[in-house]
Order: sequence, then C-alpha cells, then structure tokens
Amino acid sequence: MNPKRFFVVFLLVLPLLLFGIMLPAQASPSVQEFPSPTPGPDGRILYTVQAGDSCFRIEALYGITVDQLRGLNPQLDENCTLIVGDQLMLGIGGPAALSPTPGPSPTLAPPTVTPTPPAGTTEICVLLYDDLNGDALRQETEIGIADGAVSVSNTAGTFSDTKSTVSVIDPDTEEPLPVCFTDVPAGEYNVSVAVPENYNPTTQLTSTFTINAGDIALFDFGAQSQTETIAETVPENSGGGGTSPIFGILGGILLLGGLGLAWYAFQQRKPAKRFKGGRYLK
Repeated sequence: MNPKRFFVVFLLVLPLLLFGIMLPAQASPSVQEFPSPTPGPDGRILYTVQAGDSCFRIEALYGITVDQLRGLNPQLDENCTLIVGDQLMLGIGGPAALSPTPGPSPTLAPPTVTPTPPAGTTEICVLLYDDLNGDALRQETEIGIADGAVSVSNTAGTFSDTKSTVSVIDPDTEEPLPVCFTDVPAGEYNVSVAVPENYNPTTQLTSTFTINAGDIALFDFGAQSQTETIAETVPENSGGGGTSPIFGILGGILLLGGLGLAWYAFQQRKPAKRFKGGRYLK
C-alpha cells in the first residue's frame, strides 16, 4: 500500500477510535422476567407490579386491553397509574393444580309428590239420630238430634267443612233430614260427629272412607239422651204377674194369727196344778 494513502486512512480512522473510547460504557438493560399467568387457588390470575411497568406494557405482555385492566382493577385511576408491589388481576380462570378427591356418591331424596284431587264432585250426608233404646241401630221412630256438629275433610287437604245437625222431618219421605255436604271433590275423607252435652254416643263417631265422583254417601251416627228413661213394658199373657202390697200385709196378719192360736193350744195341753197343805201338787 502507498504509505501516503495508509497515512491518510489512519488519520481518518483515528478520530473515530478516540471518540468510541471517550464514550462511557453503557451496560445492556437487564431482561425482566414475568411470571406466567397461572390462576391461583381461588381462580384469579394476579400480577405484581414491578419497576418500569405501565398499563400499556402489561397490555403488550398479556394481551389485555387497558379498559379491561381498569374493569378488573377498580383501584386504577383514569391515568392507569401503577404502584410497585401492587397486585393486578388479569383475569379469572380455574383453580390451579387442584386434584379432585372423590367422595361418597350423593343420596337423592325422594321426590315430593303433591296430591292432585280427582276430577268431579260428590255428596256426603250425615244423620245424628236419637237412639232411644241404645241398640246402635236406627228405628223408624228415632228422629234426628239437633245442635250436634258434623265435620268433613279429605286427606288431600282440598276440602274441609263443619255444619250443625238438625231435628227436622222431611215431609215428602217422613224421614229425618240429614246434614249434607254438596259439590265435594272425590277422594278419601274423614267424617267426625260431636254430640250435644246432654247426650251419650251409642256408635262410633268417626269414619274414614273413599268416595268416587258422582256417588252419594250417607252415614248414621247414634246418641242417647242422659235424662230420658225408656219404660219397660211387661207382655200380656206372659204367665207372670206382680204381687200387690195388700196381699203381703194380709199374709202377715194371717201368719201372726196362726202363731197365736198355736201358742194358745200349747198352753191348754199343760195339766193344772193343785194347792194343798201349803204346796202345789202335781
């Protein structure tokens, strides 16, 4: 190479070398490592703010917009100011590394069945009669008792009613009028009767039964008055009769008279005593 040309090149390169030596050595920026967005036990994805972070940097790193970041973190102001050490929520995911532990199979409770009343209506009539002879069977002469109470209710809970009994004779049938419950839904029913205070029941006062639509049920319940006395009559020509008190008195008089006659006869049979020489002789 021509010495002159080499010298010229050296003069041109030397200032560049001196300028590079005079510049302060700058360390390369450290690479910041960001934790992976792994959900915590509660499902939240959290990030701890570090030095130099900004909302736009977090947006670029995790693909979340600044508006979404503000929505998940209400503490951020309009300028999205970050404080080192604060935790930001980046989203919500499933719990991390949770291994489900199998437990006992749940036992299903039996379903609750709501009873549906059958369609159609029926009629229930109840007669509380005066059982004069107490035989628990109603005769034609035994009429109804007033001021009793009759209660009718079904087991489904859709019907319940109470009425008072009456002592009325139907002029058409000449039979006692019962207490009737009309437009009653078909189903299973309980009927109970309460007798007045001055009566004693002669039959059972409750009954459970099932009635279908269109049917009519009639029940008789008996009771007997506590103050009424039924006279007992003796049949004619029965071969027996009562004893009059007069005949008893006459019989007593005759008996006493017979005893008196017997005593007198016994005294007459004794020998008479004689008195001689100052003593009785036989």
